[in-house]
Amino acid sequence: MPQLLVKIEPNMAKNDASFLLDTYSLKILLELQRDARQTVAQLSAAVGLSPTPCWKRVKEMEAAGVIRGYTALVDPEKVGLHLTVMVEVNLTHHSEELVQRFEQAVAASPHIARCQSTTGQADYLMTVLAPDIKHYERLLHETIFKLPGVTHVRSSIVLKEVKSEIALPIGQLLAPPGPRP
Repeated sequence: MPQLLVKIEPNMAKNDASFLLDTYSLKILLELQRDARQTVAQLSAAVGLSPTPCWKRVKEMEAAGVIRGYTALVDPEKVGLHLTVMVEVNLTHHSEELVQRFEQAVAASPHIARCQSTTGQADYLMTVLAPDIKHYERLLHETIFKLPGVTHVRSSIVLKEVKSEIALPIGQLLAPPGPRP
């Protein structure tokens, strides 16, 4: 089997070590993204390794932070979160202290499911989940407008989710190099 190596650089803030992912490790990640509840026997059979080296690789990737954790995917609609809002936020200025306060406040807000610092017209893009528009309006006034440094907020209500993929495209790393269609 040809070796494909992906070097994971150390994260100096976390003191992580450098880590190499070969073809087997990438296959393990692909399988775990497909079904993280499978047994080591099932996982090892799917990737073509015996159970002990397979389990050792999983543990090494967990220790290196390549695998950050395991979770259940919950359908927001089925738990009463019927409204998804994409929120663009701009800050008054970008001092380190203000950015840190803003990001800490966002991290503490459970209705903000995702927040990304971006380039372009908005400083941040957030995904907010709420039961309905009335709850979102209250969240706007009680939380989002009061976040440190917020000067501008633009909300876009999601009408339909076309694609929501959590799994990373690791399979592309396993594809042989060459022209893609």
